[in-house]
Amino acid sequence: LQFTEEKLGQAEKTELDAHFENLLARADSTKNWTEKILHQTEVLLQPNPSARVEEFLYEKLDRKVPSRVTNGELLAQYMTEAANDFGPGTPYGKTLIKVGETQRRLGAAERDFIHSASINFLTPLRNFLEGDWRTISKERRILQNRRLDLDACKARLKKAKAAEAKAACEGDAVPDFQETRPRNYVLSASASALWSDEVEKAEHELRLTQTEFDRQAEVTRLLLEGISSTHVNHLRCLHEFVESQTNYYAQCYQYMLDLQKQLGSSKGEIFSGTFVGNAESTSPPAAATSPPAVAAATLPAVPTIPVVPTIVGVPNTVAESVLNPNEVKPPASGTRKARVLYDYEAADSTELALLADEMITVYSLPGMDPDWLIGERGNQKGKVPVTYLELLS
Repeated sequence: LQFTEEKLGQAEKTELDAHFENLLARADSTKNWTEKILHQTEVLLQPNPSARVEEFLYEKLDRKVPSRVTNGELLAQYMTEAANDFGPGTPYGKTLIKVGETQRRLGAAERDFIHSASINFLTPLRNFLEGDWRTISKERRILQNRRLDLDACKARLKKAKAAEAKAACEGDAVPDFQETRPRNYVLSASASALWSDEVEKAEHELRLTQTEFDRQAEVTRLLLEGISSTHVNHLRCLHEFVESQTNYYAQCYQYMLDLQKQLGSSKGEIFSGTFVGNAESTSPPAAATSPPAVAAATLPAVPTIPVVPTIVGVPNTVAESVLNPNEVKPPASGTRKARVLYDYEAADSTELALLADEMITVYSLPGMDPDWLIGERGNQKGKVPVTYLELLS
């Protein structure tokens, strides 16, 4: 009844102090944002909604979640099987095995990251929502009931006092004993006494409900002030989540750098071994390509580069493998400065080792793979991968 009258604006409501209201608002905000962060982190770690539902059901049934292969590990499995089918000794098979092994390592790193994030970040957030927040919600409901009881007693006492005052006014009138029925005076006096007893009962109930309300308000206040400790705990968990995520991406970056070095060092050999036979068989006769003797006497000597047929989709790396960077001259125009992004270890004598953040001069030569440039540092010269450079204008 009290709740309905308050909603209809027909009853007064005991208001909590401003500090208590702020604690309530802070607790509600913490709960709402914790739910959103928890859900979105679950989506980040497991984008598949069906898999998330399956894990939720296993958790509710108190059963162990079955081990699930990551996408990287599954891709590694397919690549390894394909390499075995095509031939592990072929260039394509060798590359599939290398890439597959890297994908397997990436999948294992992802599995470790998911496990670490689940224990150090998701579990504390979930424990707050299923533990501390449920306790807070329960005590808040009890406080709401205590507050309704208190306001109901206040309304009852107010009505009893109003009726007592009205009966007292009627009892103060001087009775006329000449009337045939002077009993109205007696009835008014007895009604005043009854309302006095009602007032005493209402005041006693009000004191009891006020005591219970104050006690429950103090309990609820202590729980709400504990939200600060919850924030501190979640802050520590957030640092651990960022640390594990940083380690995960650092591992992935290192794995891909290692793979890139492996593929970069073997790419020229693979394509050279594949197409050099075709290049030799399709090259024009030496007499057709040699300049006249008179012209040869007047022209400066330059390194000769075998002519290799252009194959669509395959870089012309034969010229690159035959070309010795130490014997070429930089073009008159077209050189640029470049900043090295990462350390690079030269795979052979034709490449130039790089150190991060150093400045070098780079340029391209006809017939070179677009993924490589000629780099110069003082008297040192060699091929450098474009992906390790930041070209400056």
